[in-house]
Amino acid sequence: MPVHTPVFAALLPLALVKFVLFSSVVQIIQSIYSGYVQAKNFVSNFGMSALVESEWLRLNVPEVLRTFWMLRVLEHAGIFFLSGYWEQDDGMSPYFRLLKYLMVTGCDTLTAVLGITSIVSYICNYIGKFFQWILLTDDENDKNFGTVSAIVFYILALQTGLTGLEPDVRFVRLCRNFCLLFTALLHFTHNVVNPLLMSLSASHNPSLRRHLHALLVCGVLVLLPLLLMYFLWSTQETSTWLLAVTAFSIEVIVKVFVSLAIYSLFLLDARRETFWEKLDDYIYYIRAFGNTVEFCFGIFLFFNGAWILLFESGSAIRAVMMCIHAYFNIWCDAKAGWSVFMKRRTAVNKIESLPEAEKEQLRRLDDVCAICYQEMQSAKNYQMQTLLPWSLPEKVAVRTGQMSPLP
Repeated sequence: MPVHTPVFAALLPLALVKFVLFSSVVQIIQSIYSGYVQAKNFVSNFGMSALVESEWLRLNVPEVLRTFWMLRVLEHAGIFFLSGYWEQDDGMSPYFRLLKYLMVTGCDTLTAVLGITSIVSYICNYIGKFFQWILLTDDENDKNFGTVSAIVFYILALQTGLTGLEPDVRFVRLCRNFCLLFTALLHFTHNVVNPLLMSLSASHNPSLRRHLHALLVCGVLVLLPLLLMYFLWSTQETSTWLLAVTAFSIEVIVKVFVSLAIYSLFLLDARRETFWEKLDDYIYYIRAFGNTVEFCFGIFLFFNGAWILLFESGSAIRAVMMCIHAYFNIWCDAKAGWSVFMKRRTAVNKIESLPEAEKEQLRRLDDVCAICYQEMQSAKNYQMQTLLPWSLPEKVAVRTGQMSPLP
């Protein structure tokens, strides 16, 4: 009898649990169905990503992950002091030894990686707010610093197999991932300041403060990559990772100078009293140069990643990311750039094929351009009878500075 006592003791709670479940099965099914209908309506109205983001915030997942990771760090910090690691004499500072131990033990599982990703997202979110405060902007599209940084950091962790590495190798890899994340944040900051620069220059904004703040951020975006490259090249050996960080750093510097060049052209155009017909051409050439440099770096990073995949640390996630990079950053950019180039060349050839308007014709018409509303200093004659036989004017003047395709 005493042998079977635990079995009989468990029968009553088990029966109660089954009774409650069977008696509530209708309510459970109704709750599941109503939740499904609500989620379906939400997805049809706002999309799947909005549903995931809404539920992610409603369940306070970032706060839960941050709390979990902080408690885990406190636990490992206690283990560090109780185990006597603080008094070890291995030539390293005890503070650095503590930081290394906490970082290594803080990303040894996928759940721990999610926790440190949440911490990174929280910090980067405030970095984004800091740049918004400097740039005096409050655009909702600029508030996803934290989301972008979290996605980049977690993909890097999965791609490099962070949880499966040895402690010393894991710490080095974690530091390298932080460097790559830093360059990604520089690129994202440029994406924020670039439209602001274009807006300030094109709209002739008289606020000197806003101009200075935007230029200050551009200076920071040039100085920080230079300092990072100087530090890494003076302390690290040449490797595929170092080449990747260097490529990202040079790319952001080139993008900043392209933005500053276009910004300067718009400011010069604002000070001119006459229309600057070559402005569109200069802007096109500068942007084409920047896009070409970015495209070349994309190809370089693809081959750099292929080398890592084949000879250093191949993984399925890295292969997938390379395919995504090859499609969006190489193939799509190449196709879009070639399409723009062909359309522009066709427009230029059509305009150049038209005869020049004579001074007497311009004086007799005494009209303005239908596109830019500026006085015509030069124009092209375009015969309209072939298209509009009922049109009254025999010829129409087309301004040479406009690159729109002609019919």
